[in-house]
Parts: sequence; structure tokens; C-alpha cells
Amino acid sequence: MQPQKPILLVEDDNVDAMTVKRAMRDLHVEHSVIHSVNGEEALKYLTRLDTEKPFVILLDLNMPKMGGIEFLKIIKAHPELKTIPIIVLTTSKEKRDVHESFELGAAGYMVKPVDYSKFVEILGKIMTYWSSSELPKPELLLAEIHHKFNAPY
Repeated sequence: MQPQKPILLVEDDNVDAMTVKRAMRDLHVEHSVIHSVNGEEALKYLTRLDTEKPFVILLDLNMPKMGGIEFLKIIKAHPELKTIPIIVLTTSKEKRDVHESFELGAAGYMVKPVDYSKFVEILGKIMTYWSSSELPKPELLLAEIHHKFNAPY
């Protein structure tokens, strides 16, 4: 079981963000939900030193400023952030979006259903899996990176 780390929701639609938060309450998820309205804002949150890194990111694709695909490219290239699982949660059924998301390192791709009960069911499955999964500890990764780059050759 994951300690009570936050969930980062990257979603520009306020109604969809409220739906996710409502579903989390209905599922009795105890993790806090940090909401960013685009990839740029989420990246600023993730790279601040004073923030607790989320144990999972729920990512929309079609957003202003920095969309989900660009966000995925940046996060998965970042040594301290690339191990955070990212689940694409979007309305896009485009095969190109699915393929590119997985190519860039997405851990999952879920199309948002219109029916609320189906939406809750999908989020429940996501939360059950990722809350139970063993994930790398960022502080161990940071120590390993520090050691690697500071070790004599």
C-alpha cells in the first residue's frame, strides 16, 4: 500500500476535474488530489523542491499551453520524475494518441466514459492497482544519481 502521497491531476476542464475529485470521494480515496490546469503548471509543481511528489499522475492530453504529449516527453526524460506512473485519462480515442502515449512511457491509457458510474469504476481500478503497487522511492533514485555522477572513475 502506498503511503498517503498525493495524486496529481493534470486537467484543463474544471467539470472533469470536479468529476475526478467527486469520484475519488465516492471511492473513499484518502490521497489528496493536486490539480494543475495544464502541463506547464504541473511541471512547475513537480520541479519545486518543497513539494511532495505524487505517487501517480492522471493526465489529460488536450490542454492549452502544454498538452499531455509534450508533458509526457519532458517528464519521462527527467531522471528524478520519470518513475512516477502516468495514466492518460482523456476523451481522445485516436490510435495515434494511444500509441504515442505508450511510446513516451505512459503506464496506462483510459478513455473517459460519459457515464459517471463507469467513470468511477475505471478510477477505482486505477487506484486499486497503483495504490497496491510497489514504486521506486525518489529519494533512493536521487542518492543513486548523486553517487553515479560523483563517483571516481
